[in-house]
Amino acid sequence: MNLPAMSHVLSLHRLFKPGCKVRFPIVADDNREVIRQLNMVDLNQKDADGVELPSRALHVIGPDKTIKLSFLYPAATGRNMDEVVRAVESLQTTANFKVATPVNWKPGEPVVISPSVSNEEAKVMFPQGYDTVDLPSKQQYLLFTNL
Repeated sequence: MNLPAMSHVLSLHRLFKPGCKVRFPIVADDNREVIRQLNMVDLNQKDADGVELPSRALHVIGPDKTIKLSFLYPAATGRNMDEVVRAVESLQTTANFKVATPVNWKPGEPVVISPSVSNEEAKVMFPQGYDTVDLPSKQQYLLFTNL
């Protein structure tokens, strides 16, 4: 096993309890080909040898094998894991219901019913009810519901 691959194995031992089965691929990218293809290189941060460092990139891939969300932080900036979890929960919620999550949404808070859902459909799909927010013109604008 080469040194970068060994460092990945050692990292796994630090991250997971003994006996834990890792069910996702871990890639040792010795020549940085994969991170370049996925636009995960921080061109502004280099190691002691002048080699670009990987950015703190995170891609969420859906069951259909397409990228649903990407976070890209500079190598020197840590991720906000609360935001990662919140975003994944939003993706799961919006995939399962015809809704969108508003700014700063957290699980358990109201969601916006998709504009493609008529009021009649909303009554059936969301029997718990919904609240309507109107524009100043009194035209119905958004429907909010709790799931």
